[in-house]
Amino acid sequence: MSTHASESSSLSKSGELVQIDYEIWAEGGGRTELIDTTREEVAQKAELKVPEGHAWGAHPHLIGGDYFPAGIENALIGQKFGAEVTKEFAPADAFGERDPKLIELFSMHEVGRLPEMRRDDAELDVGTVLTIKGRRGRVVSMTAARVRVDFNPPFAGRKIHATFKLDKPITEPAEQVSGVIELTYGRSKEFHVEVHGHTVSIRVPDRTKFDFNWVAAKPRVIEQIRAQLKPQKIELVEEYVTPASKEKAAPVEAAATAAAPDPEPEGEGAHSHAHPHKAPPKE
Repeated sequence: MSTHASESSSLSKSGELVQIDYEIWAEGGGRTELIDTTREEVAQKAELKVPEGHAWGAHPHLIGGDYFPAGIENALIGQKFGAEVTKEFAPADAFGERDPKLIELFSMHEVGRLPEMRRDDAELDVGTVLTIKGRRGRVVSMTAARVRVDFNPPFAGRKIHATFKLDKPITEPAEQVSGVIELTYGRSKEFHVEVHGHTVSIRVPDRTKFDFNWVAAKPRVIEQIRAQLKPQKIELVEEYVTPASKEKAAPVEAAATAAAPDPEPEGEGAHSHAHPHKAPPKE
């Protein structure tokens, strides 16, 4: 770690990229629910569903950004590295209070015409997430003719209990780029990152070339790299390797055929040249 990093490692500040270890819980309605965590044992115990390829352990985080609610982000500013902190947040400081006006009623006919309900495997039940006029909401009740949808954020109106530890600041340029990719898109270990002077070069993996999530994340990755490193140039490299042509093997096969002896004529005294691993032709 550089001298600059060691001098700035005592406290975190807004805009700083760090490694953070955390678990965040929502309390209310007689239940406690795990929202997110970097700790695999905690996730397994709570049966939290995570996407394929998810990496456990301290995770890159931009202090004062928009990954956590503003109240939690503000609580991270000024915390010491290496110290574990546990705090509680009122709904207003986390995901907001519940707004009754955001619970709306729709006819079963309206819901049935939604694209997600036209799939063969579509199911409509309490808890089903629907997108209606660009807004995502959860079904909270339904009858044969009506569906009630709640457009409040999933954890609105609930108290938040959070435990977090700021592990270390991320100061090495290539690690900063990888951290931005991980925070914005994920799977940063599949990207090859190099930083030479004022040029950032990123070789993207094959899986991203046709991934709409990467297409959406790329502008934010570029914007955040510019904010963190202020490079003069950012290169995104995609490689398409042409597979070896099978025609190259043709001359060798032709030469082998030309060198093979002509088969002897059939008849008395003729010797069979059948391949030892091939069965003789059936009569």
